[in-house]
Amino acid sequence: MSTTSAHPSSNVEAFRVVANEAPHTDQERADALAELSFGVQFTDHMARVTWTAEAGWHDRRVEAYGPLSLDPASAVLHYGQEVFEGLKAFRWADGSIWAFRPEANAGRLARSAWRLAMPELSQEDFLGSIEALVKQDAAWVPGAEESSLYVRPFMYAHEAFLGVRPARHVEYLVIASPVGPYFASGVKPVSIWIEKDYHRSGPGGTGDAKCGGNYAASLMPQMAAYARGYEQVLYLDAKTGTLLEELGGMNVFLVMRDGTVVTPVINGNILEGITRSSVIELLGEDEIKTVERDITIAEVKSGIESGDIAEVFACGTAAVVTPIGKLGSDEFELAVGHGQPGPVTSSIRQRLTDIQYGRAEDTYGWMRRLV
Repeated sequence: MSTTSAHPSSNVEAFRVVANEAPHTDQERADALAELSFGVQFTDHMARVTWTAEAGWHDRRVEAYGPLSLDPASAVLHYGQEVFEGLKAFRWADGSIWAFRPEANAGRLARSAWRLAMPELSQEDFLGSIEALVKQDAAWVPGAEESSLYVRPFMYAHEAFLGVRPARHVEYLVIASPVGPYFASGVKPVSIWIEKDYHRSGPGGTGDAKCGGNYAASLMPQMAAYARGYEQVLYLDAKTGTLLEELGGMNVFLVMRDGTVVTPVINGNILEGITRSSVIELLGEDEIKTVERDITIAEVKSGIESGDIAEVFACGTAAVVTPIGKLGSDEFELAVGHGQPGPVTSSIRQRLTDIQYGRAEDTYGWMRRLV
């Protein structure tokens, strides 16, 4: 189904294509698409744009996927000047390929780059790079149920120097990986550990930028949660240690018994998820009141115990909408719901994926055709 609103233009024509001389064979690609996982297998090409302080953004191209050449003194290896994005391309029943809200990803990448003192890539270059890569590697977009092509744009400081200042040479690339459903055995509630000792960000930090350092800081608490039998970590604010912020890579929502949905307010510490904003719009269309505000962990505990909180779910690009079935900490362990996704969680997930896969009309203009 076509979208109902015009989309910004891209400069896909500016990307020259240097075809991979040794691509995967048809059989190798078919084998990869038959055994989908997440972020393990990659397509034959990558898009690339170079920036230097002297020439600005230039040399737009699609080239063979392969190792990068980095000087040992490249700034990204020493000072972590790097940002990235994540989005998906979906194959519809008619064979066409569509991206979900790539314009929003372009805007967020620019904001992240600004925060990390990196050059801001234009929306036209961002969209052009996505379109150019997906057109070249369209055969890699799977068509199985709940499958997609995960697209990873990223930017890093390439200049070789040892000194704390913004790099004068930056590389922007886009790679892509065919992926299957996040939940291979069906959507099931996940268990969440509430982390009190460590934080993913703080006031004035980089919490609202999508940069590698935020995720690196979350790895140790994530491993500790695994050891306790939990699948994900929910972080609290660094200032008071009492307010919900977000999971390692997803935003969180509470569904109250009276039908209201509550989610932590965007405050500079939290990544403003594109799926998050989409969920809020869909809830509004259903006339479900959504409140963005501070939420204390004490309120969550008492709400689950009393039944005032009926459902808890998280959302993000990879898993779309994820039901949460258990919350645990050093002080308590609480079951949410009855071991199955709640009705609001299930409904919002179905509505969102129906739009993404072209099964429902896109009245929001979220989908952009790539091929």
